[in-house]
Amino acid sequence: MRPFSSRRRVAPGDDDRTDVELVAAVAEGSTAALRLLHRRHAPWLRARLSRRCADPDVVDDALQETFLAVWRSAGRFKGDNPAGWLWTIAIRRLISALRGRGSRWIGGDVTDVEPIPASASAEDVVLLGVEHGDLGAALTRLSPELRAVIEATVLDGLTTKEAARLLGIPEGTVKTRAMRARARLREELS
Repeated sequence: MRPFSSRRRVAPGDDDRTDVELVAAVAEGSTAALRLLHRRHAPWLRARLSRRCADPDVVDDALQETFLAVWRSAGRFKGDNPAGWLWTIAIRRLISALRGRGSRWIGGDVTDVEPIPASASAEDVVLLGVEHGDLGAALTRLSPELRAVIEATVLDGLTTKEAARLLGIPEGTVKTRAMRARARLREELS
């Protein structure tokens, strides 16, 4: 079973709807569709999030927040790749969970800022720095196509093949866009 496929293999007796159909059903308020979407995607999401955070409680919270967000925003899903959409939500929820109250420092007292949890991996600390540092600002100035490739290959750690599958583009396009994005980032940061 591949985590990036919008069409899933189903177990006997399992619902045979595609993930796109399930997201549409969730948008209409189907808790059964949400349960099935969770059953299909939670295992691989948990595994990938666990590679980025050593604290299983933080991973579980991020996963729960992910499916809560799916429940709330399924009606806004317009793509054909629910797995990619779920991953985007999940990694953002994980970063938010790791950030904790520290993300609300703007306009507040600096003493309100909590340190990054001791359970945060070095990768988590780097990701937080990327989001709020010069690199994060440079990333936001990239075109959406280039930014998506950099996020998938560098920040999410996907291979070229996985990124191609996730983004729905050929592997060669991923490589070309990654090369162009790196060149633009070098210009921005020098």
